[in-house]
Amino acid sequence: MKNRFTGRLSVALVALALVAVAAAGCKKKEGEAGKGAEGAAPVAGKTLKVGAAVVPHADILKFVVPKLKEQGVNLEVVTFDDEVQLNPALAEKQIDANYFQHVPYLEAVVKEKKYQFNVAGSIHVEPIGLYSKKIKSVAELKNGAQIAVPNNPSNEYRALALLEQQGLIKLKPGISNFQATPQDIVENPKKIKFVEVEAAQLTRTLPDVDGAVINTNFILDAKIDPQSAIAREDAKSPYANIVVVRKGEESRDDIKKLVAALQSPELKQFLKEKYGAAIIPAF
Repeated sequence: MKNRFTGRLSVALVALALVAVAAAGCKKKEGEAGKGAEGAAPVAGKTLKVGAAVVPHADILKFVVPKLKEQGVNLEVVTFDDEVQLNPALAEKQIDANYFQHVPYLEAVVKEKKYQFNVAGSIHVEPIGLYSKKIKSVAELKNGAQIAVPNNPSNEYRALALLEQQGLIKLKPGISNFQATPQDIVENPKKIKFVEVEAAQLTRTLPDVDGAVINTNFILDAKIDPQSAIAREDAKSPYANIVVVRKGEESRDDIKKLVAALQSPELKQFLKEKYGAAIIPAF
């Protein structure tokens, strides 16, 4: 009698266990069905990763973080020690967009690396300038003076074009690809000696030369007053800093919201108050 009762109890426990497993399975399937077509649970807002130069690009992006959050986009600003890595990071999908370069630089890199990128929007211009620790005006440059310039083709042309505007040199005619080196100079009456330096190192080189043509972002990063430039590009510069994305992704909703926030009246006022003439809106 005892053995028969024990057997019935075991059967009942097994049956209850099977019912519990079946119920759990049904509950799991219901949960999976609620995740949507991609099988991922819904989240409150999408994270958008944007790679940027530290100054001023990262600061500009941080300004629009609250506005984008209101629109359901969680903007994550990603900075690299080496800005050259921002385009490879975009190509490799480590980030969704980058914001650090101008069109001539992008065109040069795309030609070399065959990246499939598009411009999502133009945001600001950082007028490149001629700076010096030794002289106060262009007229003070002596014969044989040393001037440091960026060593990448697009920014080097930009630097040489600025010096041409100042009457210091003359470039050969017909340059249409925004790329030039000192080899493209056809007139150099003061026999200026050009020192080609990596753009990020120009502020460190400045004390050792008579002058250096430096991008504004590096000037700001080095805590140098942009107003101290003895010559500077004007607002008509073609070197607007841009938001770049992978080809075809410029129509993404979160990318459109990002560009709209970066081209807003609020951002324009922010640039004016924080940077003055050092950063000019390109919209």
